[in-house]
This record gives sequence, C-alpha cells and structure tokens, in this order.
Amino acid sequence: MKNLIFRNGDKLPILGLGTWKSKPGEVRKAVYWAIEAGYRHIDCAAIYQNEREVGQGIADALADGLVKRKDLFITSKLWNDSHRHEDVKPALEKTLSDLRLDNLDLYLVHWPIAFKPGVGFATHREEYYTYQDVPLTQTWEAMQEQKSAGLTKHIGVSNFNKQKLSELLAMDGEQPEMNQVELHPFLPQEKLVKFCSENGILMTAYSPLGSPDSRAERHKNDPRLLDNTVVSEIAKKHEVSAGQVLIAWSISRDIAVIPKSINQERIIENLKSAEITLDPRDLEALAAIGVSHRFVDGSIFTGPQSPYKLTDLFDQ
Repeated sequence: MKNLIFRNGDKLPILGLGTWKSKPGEVRKAVYWAIEAGYRHIDCAAIYQNEREVGQGIADALADGLVKRKDLFITSKLWNDSHRHEDVKPALEKTLSDLRLDNLDLYLVHWPIAFKPGVGFATHREEYYTYQDVPLTQTWEAMQEQKSAGLTKHIGVSNFNKQKLSELLAMDGEQPEMNQVELHPFLPQEKLVKFCSENGILMTAYSPLGSPDSRAERHKNDPRLLDNTVVSEIAKKHEVSAGQVLIAWSISRDIAVIPKSINQERIIENLKSAEITLDPRDLEALAAIGVSHRFVDGSIFTGPQSPYKLTDLFDQ
C-alpha cells in the first residue's frame, strides 16, 4: 500500500478505517476485522464517543498477535471543549486511556472553534468561547507540548481553512503536519489542497463516499455521490464498486482516505481500493462531474447563538 511520508520520515498508510458514526457496540469488531484484513491506519476522535470500544478492538488484535503496536498508525482528535491550554493534556490523556495506548501517532485539533469545558455541542451563546477568549495559537502551543512530551508523535488539524492554517504557520515551533477535511469529487477543494501541498501539510479525506448514512431531514435532498452516473460508469469500467472508485480517487491525489464501515465484507472491499488505478480519462470525468456539494456544512457550529461564521471554517 502507498504511504504518505511525514517530515521526519515516518509513514502513514494512505488508506485507513474511519470510526465516525460507528456505534460502540459495533466498532470493536469493525476495528478487529480491519486489522485482520490488513489495515494499519485507524482514525478516531473523542467526540465519536466510541474510543473505549475502538481501544478494545485494537487490544484484541494485539493480544491475538495479528499485529504489533509499532505497526499501527492511530489518529485521534481534540474536541472543541478542550481548547484552553490547561485542557489539552487531560483531553489527550483521556483518549489514551480509552484507547489503551501510551501514545498516539497523530493528534488533531478537530475544529477551529472552542466550547466551554464539558460542552459536547454548544447550543447557547454562553457555551462558546471566542477567539479572543481562547486564541487558536493557545491551543496550538499546548498541542506542541504534547508532542514534546511524547504523548503523540505528530500533530495537526482538521477542518481548517487557509486563513486558520496561516495563523498556525506564522507561529514559532512545530507547524501542522496534517489537515483532515471533507474531500470527494463533489468537493475536491483544489485551492486548499494546493495550499497544504505548498506548505508541507499532508491531507486526509473524510466522508470520501459522500456521507451516505447522513439522511436526516435536513440532508434528505443532498445529492447522492455513490449513485452519481459518472462514478457508476467508471466503476462498471473497472468492474469495482462505486465506493472503491471514490476511495481510489483520493489515493490518486496522494491524500489519505478513511472510509468508515462496520460491515466485514465492505471493510475488505474498501481495502482493495488501494489496488485500483484510475486512468487520466477517469480522473478527467470526475473533475468534470458537474456537482458541487459539501455534506458536512458546518451549520451546527454557526447558528444564531454562535460567535463563529462559516468563513471561520471554510474558504469561500
């Protein structure tokens, strides 16, 4: 499998297992099956509320001799309620305890917005901090300290636009090594990808299949990426699934990709996407797909009670 290379030479398997929306009762088996199938990259986050079960799946695989810890690449993320300097280390320590690990391979600031301690999803103005209360630079200083202390080997961000990345790049010390964002043919984000490449920041694509499980009322009219005609035609041509085409698309861009699944057959199928080579005609067709859509639109963080705007999250 292709690897992405960090500045110090460490390797990140380009295809990993995502665990967002995987229920606690299901994700333990999914993680075990993934490692058994050959995955070595697992993506987690505290807010997914399933890290304890993810940790059990990893521990099961280690105990059964399927893999050694040094062969796994584990990512997690700092939630919005722990952005103050003094809250970063306890949040990371809680994640490590839940995952049953001594350290992470990569720790990310999940979103560039801050809630007050203990707030899962802020709904009232008093539950938010502003950038004046808790600057991103304060959070990033604490992230650097966790790397220096050996609690994580690499640090980065998630859902950061060019402006917010530039704030961190202007600081002294460690620069972000990763930016994890929504990426798929409906949202290729060429400008952000170019900016990250120019600044030595690796990228990871989440929701690479277009969040097919996000069909709540407000998403009922979202376009369906997996059913798109262009994607389907390319899948038929290569005799693979639409999902495999979309995963292979990210890999072709040298962007890590973390499809989520709790189905053993689908987990194995997704892994085989790394063996698919899309040709120039395929890539041209996907580039001209004719649909532009962001599935994770940020509206949950930018409502009337929030001090944040969509421009704090996404480039316009």
